[in-house]
Amino acid sequence: MPFDVKYFEKENGTFPAETFILEQSQKMQAKIFRDLELLEKNGYELREPYSSFLEDGIFELRTIKGNNIARILYFFVIGKKIILTHGFMKKTQKTPRNQIELAKKYRNEYLKKEENRK
Repeated sequence: MPFDVKYFEKENGTFPAETFILEQSQKMQAKIFRDLELLEKNGYELREPYSSFLEDGIFELRTIKGNNIARILYFFVIGKKIILTHGFMKKTQKTPRNQIELAKKYRNEYLKKEENRK
């Protein structure tokens, strides 16, 4: 059974990961959506070069097209659910600290919102 991949929604109703994807060229978008299908199908099993664990339950999906590397950060939720927090174009070897912190912030907001729904 595939995983359920969803976009994180901010308080203001925007979806940072979706916005990032739609800002990319059509060819990059096509590759990102292909990689998202791999993530949906493989979940925890997806490894490098497509996906890697960063820290504290935060992972990144990597899509490479030419010299560009798109990164989409995500986390898993119980019940085979994957939440895509946001994306950025990678310029350095190491994922910037502020990007990881942003993913954690969005995860906390998501979990708080889910808790309030119960």
